[in-house]
Amino acid sequence: MEEKEFLEWLEREDILNLAKKYSGYFAKVLKQCLNVGKEKVLLVGDVGYPTRRVAPLLTASYYLAAKELKLDVDLVLQEPKRGLDKAETKIVKKLFDMPINSTIIVNMSGKIGMMDHVGKSFRKFCTTHNHKFASTISLSSIDTFMVKGVITALSVDYSKVQKDDKLLKHKIASGKVMKVTTRIGTDLTIDLKNVDVRSADGKYVKFGMGGNLPAGEVYFAPYNINGKVVIDGSSRNTEDAVLIQKPIILIIEDNKVVAIKGDEEAKLLDESLKQAEDRAKYPERIRYLAEFGIGTNPKAKIIGATIVDEKAYGTAHVAIGSNYWFGGKNKTIIHYDQVFKNPLIKIDGKPLKF
Repeated sequence: MEEKEFLEWLEREDILNLAKKYSGYFAKVLKQCLNVGKEKVLLVGDVGYPTRRVAPLLTASYYLAAKELKLDVDLVLQEPKRGLDKAETKIVKKLFDMPINSTIIVNMSGKIGMMDHVGKSFRKFCTTHNHKFASTISLSSIDTFMVKGVITALSVDYSKVQKDDKLLKHKIASGKVMKVTTRIGTDLTIDLKNVDVRSADGKYVKFGMGGNLPAGEVYFAPYNINGKVVIDGSSRNTEDAVLIQKPIILIIEDNKVVAIKGDEEAKLLDESLKQAEDRAKYPERIRYLAEFGIGTNPKAKIIGATIVDEKAYGTAHVAIGSNYWFGGKNKTIIHYDQVFKNPLIKIDGKPLKF
């Protein structure tokens, strides 16, 4: 879909005016998060689904903002991709056509898709070619009208998020043991020795840097985590993210999810893990507790899209599956985030404040 065709399609879908309305927020992202200058900018997206056009709406808002800023911008769109679907050839071609030191922005209803020539990691491709990059993916779980929740999270004070994240990273990295509890039953113990604490703070201003947006998360791959976590926010599964009606209880022993208890949401998560085990070359890696993260974005709320939910201030999350790309040792085919509310976090017995 070419640029003119894309704008005409947006008008037919009655979302062009929304894109114009929100483009100012994306001008801020382009300048503050990515510091875009004279380099080429590529927007990579998909067309979404009927009633679920958040991904193309974001792409359109970026495009209009880039034009207003007189940036050298191009775009390419495909049909939505899930699981092991392959990216369309035109996506791969556009990526390889970009000169070194470009900026690439991805907005997807699901995933960008498998790209044989690019390799298994889009992130690694970007760092290898010294591109700045930002991605907002897995947006098909929310209706088009819920885009406001994404926009609000993107409109955060980035300097404050970056300051808070830096402080939080230091406190975690300096600790020995983390305890996480909630009133509804979470009780986790995490060994902090040698953990590689990272943040998604929206500061992707140098070539070779990138991450996801909205910003606002401090996270790490735990090497030793045990206990119980009660998920009452949202749960990612093989299909999409779902808002929790009845909590999911995860029992964790030596970094393994050994039991999943609850109602329909728990059954859906367990079935998703079973499906992944059937597909995986190393099924024993699927139920690995791969991540612990803390949301730091005061403008993000739980809306049923993981990319936003996990950033919400006053939440924490764990993820099941792969963590090799952020300092972990487990490499597998899934990464399912599970978000829970109102954690009380202590490091070496002292409440964690930031």
